[in-house]
Amino acid sequence: MPKLTDAQTRRYWKDGYLFPLDILTPEETIAARAELEQTETDWLNADLPLPLATYKRVNAHVVMPLAARLAQDPRVLDAVEAILGPDLMVWSAEFFIKEPNSKHIVGMHQDLTYWGLGETSDQVTAWIALSPATPESGCMDFVAGSHKNPILPHNDTFSDTNLLSRGQEIAVDVAEADKTRIELRPGQMSLHHGLTIHGSGANISNDRRIGCAIRYLNPNARQEIAERDYAMMVRGTDQTGNFAKIPAPSSLFSAEALALYQQIRMDQTKALAQGAEKDVSLYQAHKAAS
Repeated sequence: MPKLTDAQTRRYWKDGYLFPLDILTPEETIAARAELEQTETDWLNADLPLPLATYKRVNAHVVMPLAARLAQDPRVLDAVEAILGPDLMVWSAEFFIKEPNSKHIVGMHQDLTYWGLGETSDQVTAWIALSPATPESGCMDFVAGSHKNPILPHNDTFSDTNLLSRGQEIAVDVAEADKTRIELRPGQMSLHHGLTIHGSGANISNDRRIGCAIRYLNPNARQEIAERDYAMMVRGTDQTGNFAKIPAPSSLFSAEALALYQQIRMDQTKALAQGAEKDVSLYQAHKAAS
């Protein structure tokens, strides 16, 4: 895929999102899904410090080479560079998986609400579909122009069917007419701003809905809550030093990567748990299962 056109870049800043972008070939998409599902088969009952689902759902790029490779793909970086500029870091990567005929949803929310990064435009999320993202499978819904709002009030529902860390939902009603369905074929990608209101419904299809969400920063971004935060440099240089740099993993769940993962988990919890009345379930097995 060529780099974004000027018209595409303008549309991103107008709407707060952009889709669909062709990234992976059909063969690459099939191979990526197969690698993920083979990892699930091989490691589900392994003696890992945390449940496998947690590693898939939180900072997968630290311990899973597949997530790091997707995050470093030059085609993805070319698109993100058009939004954030030439210096790019990965703050997190995670696999969002909704099993077929399941009740899990993602409540309408703004990503930046609980990340400790403030209301920054120095962050963008790339969401790569590894299976069909359709209304039946629970594709994302975006609200056009909503990134021009500040961080709005959110309610913590801690619902077992909401895949977000606190079951958070924006404390305003979003009309169905204001939602845009983000349908993606396997191998396609969307981009969205951290303040864009979005969510997704249940997967009532007979296939898994699998997406890889990659959170990119440029070096101007700052962690405002936690005392220390981390990022993986993937393009250009960092002249600010706002984030400790981490390497891409060389193998699945190596001892070094698992130790780094635990350190990041501890340091980021301060931001993610800010203001929560209960334990933030982002790191709990039942919430990470999908």
